[in-house]
Amino acid sequence: MKVKVIIPSILFCLLFNIVSGQNITQTIKGKVIDKVTQIPLPGATIAIIGTNPLIGASTDANGEFVIKNVSVGRYNIKVNFIGYEPMIINEVLVGSGKEVFLTAEIKESLVNMKEVVIRVNKEDPLNSMTTVSARQLNVEESSRYAGGFDDPARLASSFAGVSSNLGNNGIVIRGNSPKGLLWQMEGVEISNPSHFANITSFGAGAITALSSQMLANSDFFTGAFPSEYGNALSGVFDIKLRTGNNEKRENTFQAGLVGIDLSSEGPLNKNKKSSYLFNYRYSTFALLAPILPPEMGKLKYQDLSFKINLPTKKSGVFSFWGISALDYQGRDAVKDSSSWKSDIDKQKYSTNLFMYAIGINHKIIIGSNTYISSTFSPTGYGLSLNQKSYNENNMIVPTNKIDNYIWKYTFTSFINHKFNSKHSNKTGIILNRLQYNLNIQKADSNQTSLLTYVDDHGSSYLLQAYSQSKYNFTNDLALNIGVHSQIFTLNNRFSIEPRIGLSWIFLPHQVLGISYGLHSQLEMLHLNLLCQHQIFWANHLLL
Repeated sequence: MKVKVIIPSILFCLLFNIVSGQNITQTIKGKVIDKVTQIPLPGATIAIIGTNPLIGASTDANGEFVIKNVSVGRYNIKVNFIGYEPMIINEVLVGSGKEVFLTAEIKESLVNMKEVVIRVNKEDPLNSMTTVSARQLNVEESSRYAGGFDDPARLASSFAGVSSNLGNNGIVIRGNSPKGLLWQMEGVEISNPSHFANITSFGAGAITALSSQMLANSDFFTGAFPSEYGNALSGVFDIKLRTGNNEKRENTFQAGLVGIDLSSEGPLNKNKKSSYLFNYRYSTFALLAPILPPEMGKLKYQDLSFKINLPTKKSGVFSFWGISALDYQGRDAVKDSSSWKSDIDKQKYSTNLFMYAIGINHKIIIGSNTYISSTFSPTGYGLSLNQKSYNENNMIVPTNKIDNYIWKYTFTSFINHKFNSKHSNKTGIILNRLQYNLNIQKADSNQTSLLTYVDDHGSSYLLQAYSQSKYNFTNDLALNIGVHSQIFTLNNRFSIEPRIGLSWIFLPHQVLGISYGLHSQLEMLHLNLLCQHQIFWANHLLL
C-alpha cells in the first residue's frame, strides 16, 4: 500500500516541477499611428522597459509590430518616433490566454524634445478633442471590478460624479436621469445596450448586453463633451469594438450559474489581414431561481455581437459590426385568492424586449494629413408588454398593454484634417431617419376597459452637424473649440450648441482645465408624443 501511495506522489512532484519550470510566454502585437491623422508610422521603435537584454521591435511599412516570446506579467512599454512625443504605456497585462494587441496613438511634437516622455495613464481619454470630465474605460478594469458583473456601465459608477444602485445599471451623472446619457457604438448612437432596458427605470437595465470579449478601450464623458457628440444631456459612453486577431484563431467558452458565453476570433484571409470576432451569450437564470424573488418570474436573455474587419490596399478599411439582444420576463398569477400576500400575486404578465444595431463603416486615409470615416447603420428597440390581474370579482382582466417599436437609419460621415502640428479640425454630419410604431394602453380606474394613451406611427428626421478644432499653443497649452447643431423635423425645433475648453499642464502630472458646453436632447419618442415634442436643455461649465 505504501508503494502505491509513494509512486503517484513522485509522479505528481515530477509533473509539478516540469510545469513550474516552464517559462510561459505570449506575443505582443500592435500598431503605431498619428493620434490626429490616424496614419501609420513606419520605423517607430517599441521597447519593453525593464527587460534584460532589452526586448523590443520596430514598426514595418504599415506601422505594425510584433514582439514574440514575452513572459506573462505586467510591463511598461515605451514607444519612440522621430518628431513625435515619446510615450510610455503603463501596466500592460500579458496573459497566457490571448495575444496582446496595442494601438499606440502618439502626438507630433511642437518642439524638439530630448528626454521629455509622455506617460499614458489608463484614465486618459482616447478622444484628442477632450478637455475635462472624460475618462478612458479600460477593458481589464471592467473584468476585474468587484461587483461589476463584467458590466462597463457598473464600472462607470465608480468614477467621480457618477452613481448608480444595485437594482439596475443606470448611470446617474451629477444627479441627471440615466436617460440623459448618449450611448454610442463605432460612432453611431444606439439604444441602451442592456438586457431588460427601460423596465424599472428609463435609461437603465439589469445587465449589459456587451461582452468584455468584444470591447476595446472606450471613452466615458461626464460633461462639456466635444462638439461631435449631440443629443445628450448628462454624458456620453463612446463604445469601441476591438478588431479580431488577423493571424491566429482563438476561441473561448465559459459556463456559469447565469448561462454560457462563447466567443471566437481569427483571420478570414491572412494575406489581406482581414479578421472576424464574435461573441454569443445565453442565460435562463434557471439555476438562480431558488434565490431570486418570486415576483421576478421567469427570466431569459441572449445576445450576439460581432465585428468583421476588411482592409484593402487602396480603398481604405471596411468593417461590418453589430449587436443584438433578446429578453423575456414572465409570471403567472396565483389563482388561489387565499394565498395572495400582495397585489403582485394577482398579476400575470409577459414582457418581450429586443434591441439591435448593425453597421458598415468605411475609413480611408487621404494623403498624409487627412482621413474620412463614414458609417451607415440601422438600429432599433422594441418592447411588448401584456399584463393582466384578478379584479374584485376574482376575474382576470387586462391592466396594461404596450407595444412600442422604434427604429432608425443613421448615416454619419466626418473628415479629420491636420493643418500643421498645432492645428487640427474634425467636421461631420449625422443624418437620422426615425421611425416609430407606438401603442400604450392602461386600464381605467374601474378596470373595465383599456384606455389608449398613445397610438401613433410615422417617421421623422433628426439632422445634426458639427465642427471642432484643437489648437496647441505649446506642448502644455491647448484650446478645444467647436459647435454642434441639430434640428428635429417633427416639430422643426433647432438648436445651436457651442463648446469650448482650455487645458494647461502647469506641472508634470498636473493639469488645469476649464470647459463650457451647451447641450440638448430629444426626449424618448413615446414620452415625446405625450409631452408635445419637447427638447430638453442643459448647460455645462466644468473645472
